[in-house]
Amino acid sequence: MPFSDSRTPPPAWAVESGTAASQGAAVISMRTRRRVAPLPADPEGDPRTRGQEPDPHDWAREIVLRMLTASPKTRSQLAEGLRRKDCPDDVAAAVLDRLEGVGLIDDATFAADFVRREQSAKGLSGRALAQRLRAKGVDADTARDALEAVDPVLEEDQARDLVARRLRSMAGLDAVVQTRRLAGMLARKGYGPELSMRVIREALAEAPEHQRD
Repeated sequence: MPFSDSRTPPPAWAVESGTAASQGAAVISMRTRRRVAPLPADPEGDPRTRGQEPDPHDWAREIVLRMLTASPKTRSQLAEGLRRKDCPDDVAAAVLDRLEGVGLIDDATFAADFVRREQSAKGLSGRALAQRLRAKGVDADTARDALEAVDPVLEEDQARDLVARRLRSMAGLDAVVQTRRLAGMLARKGYGPELSMRVIREALAEAPEHQRD
C-alpha cells in the first residue's frame, strides 16, 4: 500500500530516518573520513510532504550513511543495522553493494585499522583480535590478511608490559596469587598459556620482593 494513504504508517526503517532524506547526510569514507556537508533542508523535496511513497533505496542509504558517520563499520554490521530497521533484504543488499563499490564500505581497510589500533591501544593478542574481527562479521580470509601485520615480537613485549604494570599494583601478595591473577589477565587479552607463564615467571623472578637475599 503506498505511503500516500494517510491511514498507513511508513515502515520502521523509513520512520527511523526522520527527515534525513530532506536534510542530506554526512558521508564518511572509511579510507579518508572526509565529511560531505549536508544538503540544505528542502521541505518541498520530502516525498512524504507531497504524498508520495519514499524510495526504499534512498531510505536505506540514509540509514547506512548515518551509521558510518557515527563510526567505521563492517558490511555485516551495516546489514544488521538495516535488518533492525525492517529494511527488505534485497534493498539492503543493493544499497550495500553500491556503497561498497564506491569505497564507503571496505572490510579489508576496517580490519587492518582495527588490528593496528587495538593491538597498540589495548595490548590484545592476535588470537583476541581474530575473535573480535569475527564478532564484527569480518570473513576469515580478510581477517587473516589483517592479522599478518601482528608482530609476534611486539606481542610478547606487550605481554611483558602488561604484566609489569599489573605487578606494581600487586605488591605484597603471595607469588601464587600474583601468578593466578596475572595469568587470568593475559588470558582475557588472548595470550596463550605458554607465552603467559613464561612472561610471568620471568617477571616474578626479577621482582625485588621475590628475590632471595
